[in-house]
Amino acid sequence: MLPSPLSSATSDQTAERKTLIVACPKCGRESVYASSNRFRPFCSERCKLNDLGDWASERYRVPGEEMPSDDEQ
Repeated sequence: MLPSPLSSATSDQTAERKTLIVACPKCGRESVYASSNRFRPFCSERCKLNDLGDWASERYRVPGEEMPSDDEQ
């Protein structure tokens, strides 16, 4: 059995390849998208909670058709 290309790489090289930097969806700052960042894709707990609050207060909405009210049925 032939070794896979990744098995011959050192752990440092593998870690470098797997480190992905993304923009925080809330503030736009750089954020590490890896298991070491427990708030990913956000840069901090604050941004994560602010985003959750925006969903809870219905600032974000998923597009769709209006549901009929109980009176219309």
